[in-house]
Amino acid sequence: MKLGIVGLPNVGKSTLFNAITKAGAEAANYPFCTIEPNVGVVTVPDKRLEVLTDIYKAKKTIYTTIEFCDIAGLVKGASKGEGLGNKFLGHIREVSAIVHVVRCFENDNIVHVNGHIDPLDDIDTINTELIFADLEVLERAIVKLNKNMKADKTLGKQVALLERVKAWLETGKCARAMELEDEEKEIISSMDLLTYKPVIYVANVSEDEVASEDNEYVAKVSEFAATEGAGCVKICAEIEAEMAALEDDEREMFLEDLGIEESGLDKLIKASYALLNLISYLTAGEPEVRAWTITRGTKAPQAAGKIHTDFEKGFIRAETIAYDRLIECGGSLGKAREQGLIRSEGKDYVVGRRCNSLLVQCIKNNLYASYDKRTT
Repeated sequence: MKLGIVGLPNVGKSTLFNAITKAGAEAANYPFCTIEPNVGVVTVPDKRLEVLTDIYKAKKTIYTTIEFCDIAGLVKGASKGEGLGNKFLGHIREVSAIVHVVRCFENDNIVHVNGHIDPLDDIDTINTELIFADLEVLERAIVKLNKNMKADKTLGKQVALLERVKAWLETGKCARAMELEDEEKEIISSMDLLTYKPVIYVANVSEDEVASEDNEYVAKVSEFAATEGAGCVKICAEIEAEMAALEDDEREMFLEDLGIEESGLDKLIKASYALLNLISYLTAGEPEVRAWTITRGTKAPQAAGKIHTDFEKGFIRAETIAYDRLIECGGSLGKAREQGLIRSEGKDYVVGRRCNSLLVQCIKNNLYASYDKRTT
């Protein structure tokens, strides 16, 4: 799965992408600097991996990853082919979720495509173009279903749903803001509507405002995001780009000087991972400590199958322990077992149901396969 970084030209998309991926994508002060999407794979921060690496004296640490795609800036009329509209819409259809960068700073030296700073207007510009594109998709689907309904009357319910979504979009609201039943969600998801993709709004601020809570632009973006059930992360792309070039210890000192505990990038990457409905579990031992990616709601046998298919096929039960409890025991499973801290879970155990748990053993027939599992 990958996330597409979108926004109007010159809002800081490529600067943010460079900071996230350290990929060196071109970032210039003119529209359409990015034409073909730049793609980069980034690691998902997880301090538990570092702790487990120290405990088990692991030779290697492998983080889980997600993919970011820097998509060309969009302008009004994109749905009709203006600017790089057709390419933009085609590229955004290929991503699983959207990271929407919005400019929340004043700077006369950086051109704004609309000539003024108004983050809600910027959001509306992009969302409107996505809505227009979705309306075309819905109109075609409704015409096709109406023709097929002559032979299959059961399609009437689906037509009614699409008509309802179409009417919603015509009010200027994104499909993701609609309240739908589970069955309806499955139907709409299958249509790959652009405005139904999950989104995080990134409020790009100036260096002077990165530690401030008084930016009115950020407040407006955050309020709007809440109406869609979307996330909002404040970030200074310029600062993040500077920190990306630093060593870890220098980076920590830089954050301290700014009065920030966690970088905006780390917050964004974690939020993006959650946006895709993903969680991680860990395997730990002397050879390596490793994070594995699964979808939230995955049961223990399927989670074990990520490591090896044999674990899933012959799964009987799993032994788990709270992560914090294991750390309190100094990483000693023997000590944890003596204190009765290890639980036994069966095939219906949902990974992530209990916060901060570790899977100690997957018991397959008579084979004990030790691996640690962390949930978010």
